Amino acid sequence: DGAQLAAQTKIDVVFDFRSADVAAGGEGAPLAPIYHWALVNASDYTRGLGGPVAVLNLGGVANITYVSIGGQPTDLIAFDCGPGNGLIDEWMQIKTGLHMDEDGALARSGKVHTDILRTMLLNPFLRRTPPKSLDRYDFKLEAVLKLPLSDGAATLTAFTAACVRASEKFLPAPPALWVVCGGGRRNPAIMEALAKALDAPVVAAEEAGWRGDDIEAECFAYLAVRSLKRLPISFPKTTHAPHAMTGGVLRRWRP
Repeated sequence: DGAQLAAQTKIDVVFDFRSADVAAGGEGAPLAPIYHWALVNASDYTRGLGGPVAVLNLGGVANITYVSIGGQPTDLIAFDCGPGNGLIDEWMQIKTGLHMDEDGALARSGKVHTDILRTMLLNPFLRRTPPKSLDRYDFKLEAVLKLPLSDGAATLTAFTAACVRASEKFLPAPPALWVVCGGGRRNPAIMEALAKALDAPVVAAEEAGWRGDDIEAECFAYLAVRSLKRLPISFPKTTHAPHAMTGGVLRRWRP
């Protein structure tokens, strides 16, 4: 509620970043790619690579932003690629009542069931051409329900990494680096699985010089500034918008 937020904070508020994109035929997500583009092109760590950078955001859902160094925002490619932490967290809640596999401890002690992993990778979402977006509940736990606790965690962790690997075929060229954001970067088992599945180096956001815990807040502040300047925040190859377009609604605070 932008009006309520403006009244309570006593400052102008930009909100509702998705509606314009959806009304124009876009999917309304993801919106972070333009900020990922800004981070990659502002960072000495990534800018000096000479090759493309893939930013992998691991929340309940995993999504990729592909950034060509020195490229324009209209060159951005972004899409959801798999379940991120979502299935692992759901598995832990069902089996233990806990909210997560703390430090990936169970996954690291379990066995990956490759037959089940192969079956899970047949999900039709993984064959859809981007741009594409999903809900964390588009992937189900049924395939692992009969596994022991640690084996289920290990197989789901491997599935998260395998979905990222399967999505590389949609990128114009192999990334020179993967930078991981979101809560998943704090799970050593996921980071190890990604390092094993992907050919390029995999680093957490902090290693690239970014403030990993602040990226989402920074992103929406950046989107608000772009909105005020009427600069685009979504693009054909990120949200499937018909053209580069701005978004957001300004609510001014009045005493």
